[in-house]
Amino acid sequence: MKATTLTFILLTFLMGTCHAQDSKVSLAVLGTVQDAGSPHIGCEKECCALLFEKPDPSRMVVALGIIDHGNQKTFLFEATPDMPRQLKTLKRLAGTPAETPNGIFLTHAHIGHYTGLMYLGREALGGRSIPVYTMPKMEAFLENNAPWSQLVALRNITLEPLANKTKVQITSNLSVLPFTVPHRDEFSETVGYKITGPNKTVLFIPDIDKWDRWETVIVTEIKKVDYAFLDATFFDGNEVANRDISEIPHPFAIESMALFHDLPKKEKAKIHFIHFNHTNPLLNENSKEHGLVREKGFNIAKAGSLFKL
Repeated sequence: MKATTLTFILLTFLMGTCHAQDSKVSLAVLGTVQDAGSPHIGCEKECCALLFEKPDPSRMVVALGIIDHGNQKTFLFEATPDMPRQLKTLKRLAGTPAETPNGIFLTHAHIGHYTGLMYLGREALGGRSIPVYTMPKMEAFLENNAPWSQLVALRNITLEPLANKTKVQITSNLSVLPFTVPHRDEFSETVGYKITGPNKTVLFIPDIDKWDRWETVIVTEIKKVDYAFLDATFFDGNEVANRDISEIPHPFAIESMALFHDLPKKEKAKIHFIHFNHTNPLLNENSKEHGLVREKGFNIAKAGSLFKL
């Protein structure tokens, strides 16, 4: 990574801090990549070759940070393997002395979405009762499986229960509504979140199976919010030619764009695709696929982006 590129990323965050604090609540995109990151372990393809030699610091695993400036509180959505850097960024954006957030919301028990909790244990931070919001199966998974159970036993974390479609008021300016979505639920249920600030609402669904497998109509949900961060793990089926697609039935970006084709421009502009596999050409701003998505009126989530809520 060239020094100028890294400088640009840092300036983006610093400039965004002043902009974000104009609002009572702001959202920061802290990562956009699928669970195993980019470059991807064992990858010999062109998409990873240069990144092993010159890592891109912006390629972190998918996570959002929420900052309630009025109440001086922060919240993290997803506990990723990149959590140490993401928490430092969240602290800098919030302008508070706290190294840890006031709460961590998990979506499910796949490696990119909860294993960052390991950094809160006695081998690392030695956290003290950091609230971790979980659905029932996720809560049981953490309580009954080592090494996560040690985090609970030593009170490095405190598990805060969530219930499907039940809103939680986490500050005077912020509420969170979890809802279950279809996905590979080997160890826990999978949820998305509706995050509501004083003025705007966010839909966050980083992992889901094909849209038609969900009992809820995604187009209807998009119309109810101001921003929608949606699963776009793969651009199309060409990326997964070596895998059984039935085992990883994420909605392709091209499928989502077809489904959302008839939405007005204003509605399309709400959509920010996120959770990109290392093979996904949307990670490359110079790719024709990246250009096509933008041409169609949709957005591609980028680490460092800030939104007023």
